[in-house]
Order: sequence, then structure tokens, then C-alpha cells
Amino acid sequence: MQEGICNRWGENMSGIQICGTGRYLPENIVDNNEYARIVDTSDEWIRPRTGIVTRHIADGETTWRLGERAARQAIEDAGISPEQIGLIIVSSVSADFATPSMSCIIQGSIGAKNAMCYDIACACAGYVYGLDMARRFLACGDIDYALIVGTEILSRLTNYEDRSTCVLFGDGAGATVVRAADALYGASLGADGTGYGLMFCKNPPPASPFTHNPPEQDAVYSRPEGPGHMVMGGREVYKFATKVMPQSLLQACEKAGIQAGELDWIVPHQANVRIVQTAMDRLGLPMEKAWMTIDHTGNTSSASIPIALDELHRAGRVRRGDKIGLSGFGAGLIYASLVFEW
Repeated sequence: MQEGICNRWGENMSGIQICGTGRYLPENIVDNNEYARIVDTSDEWIRPRTGIVTRHIADGETTWRLGERAARQAIEDAGISPEQIGLIIVSSVSADFATPSMSCIIQGSIGAKNAMCYDIACACAGYVYGLDMARRFLACGDIDYALIVGTEILSRLTNYEDRSTCVLFGDGAGATVVRAADALYGASLGADGTGYGLMFCKNPPPASPFTHNPPEQDAVYSRPEGPGHMVMGGREVYKFATKVMPQSLLQACEKAGIQAGELDWIVPHQANVRIVQTAMDRLGLPMEKAWMTIDHTGNTSSASIPIALDELHRAGRVRRGDKIGLSGFGAGLIYASLVFEW
């Protein structure tokens, strides 16, 4: 039993097992040439720098509905009923509502009436954070199954006049059903909040009849970019990501009691192919061990890892007992890596 984890009825159940996966990508597909019609860019510029060729863009769908469709697939793949789910965690930076939570909306839609629900805002590391949170509930024996959903409509937050960022983002959702297992497990989660100005999206300022003063200013809030659009310092984020991805994966492997070379697959956040290539090189691992979807999904924030996991699973490329490493990083600045057995 790992230190600090509750005893599940006296059993050693401190790991997890993925029971089912699912994904949903909007039918509307936009390629690089279509971006060249609205901003000064080209496929020749986008593809080698990012690895992106196409991405799915929502056309009338809502964020929670994407998540619900992915969740239904995962539940079906797990072979359980929605009533057996005891916890739903949804990660997103692009929710349809400030309140209620999307987890509550999805719970009601799929009929998971016995599930407690909450949303988390951990940016592109959100799915990995959610998986680790669910594992703690499962290890204590409070629930039998957890549903973790990453769902995003980043086109809602994209500035389509900013050629450096608008080509990066796509929409989609991925979901996973998990249960407790007597299996290896290790996680490394953290953040560096001093870098919060490197990736951000401002909300509109308060506007009540009782408000007379402008919002308190700091170096980030006073920047000229308006609310509702994603802003990113690409070079600095690249440096952060290529540092924390290998570091946190190595820490997760150490906690799990294995070497990085024993991993069968690494499923990274699909932010930029160059980030993954650099991180894999620093890990001393071949790029063939990284499961990549960025060429046809773009960056879908917290949805990217569960989407990729579902593709890996449904492609028949993963088997029971395979050792999997997940790694996410993003605004915050935040990071999370996790190692487990499939």
C-alpha cells in the first residue's frame, strides 16, 4: 500500500485500471489552407512548426455535449451502466456556463444518478489531474467506478486575427472510465504560478451599477489584449514544457518503481510536435513510443490526452499490462505526469 492512500477494505488497491475509453470530435474539419484565407499563414509554415494538418472545429455543438458523447462511448466500452459510476470529474477551460458545472449537466444527461460531480480548471494538464484525483476516491473504496472527461471548444477562446495562435487550437472531447486495481502507479503533479502571464485568457471585468473603479491592475491584467481570447508566449511555454515533461515523467516512473525505458507508450498533451520530440529526446526514448494525434486534432487542451488514449486503445495498439505514461502541461503554469498499467 502506498503511503498516504486509504486502505480499500484491507486490499492493496492503490493503482488504477482503465475499463473504457471514448472520444468525440466535431464533424467540421478545417485544414491549414483554410486558415491561409483568413490570416497571413500557410500550410508550409504551420505543418513543420507544429505538426498540425487539420483540426476539428465545433459548428453548433456545446462543450458539455461533446463531453457527453465521449462519456457515453467510454461507458459502453467499459460494459457498465451509468448508475454504477460514483464520481464524474470534468476538465475544461471552455465551459458553456459559469454555473452549473458541466459534470452535473453530463451526469443528468447520461443518467449517472449515483455520481458525485465536480469540474476542475487545470488547463491542458486537467485530465491527468482528474485521473489522479479519481484514483484517490477509488483507493479509499468510496466508489467503484469513476468517469473522467476532458472536453473543450477552444474555438470559443481563439483570436482568429492572431496568426501565431489561431492555427493551433481544435475542439473535441475524450473520456475514460476507471476503477481501482492492484497495479503499479506513480504521479508527479505541480505548478509554477509565477508564470501565469505566459498563457492566459481574461474574463470581462465587473460591470455593476455599484462599480466605479477600474479593475486592480497587474502586469498581466493591464496588457492590451481584450477578454475572451487565448494569449500565449510560445517560446517561453516551449521552454517550460520541454523541461517539465521529462522531469515529471521521470519522477512518476521513480514513484512507480520503474525506469522510463520500461514504458510501452507515452501519451503526451498534443500541444506541438516539436515539444514532444525534444522531451522524448531528453528522456532518451524513441519518438515511436509517443502516441501522437496532433496532425488531425490540433491542440485540444485537456481533451487531448483522453482523445489520444481512446485512439490508441481502439487502434489495438495497447494490451493489458502495458506500462503507460501520460504527461500534460499548460497555463498556470501547470504540469502533471502519471504512470500506470493498462
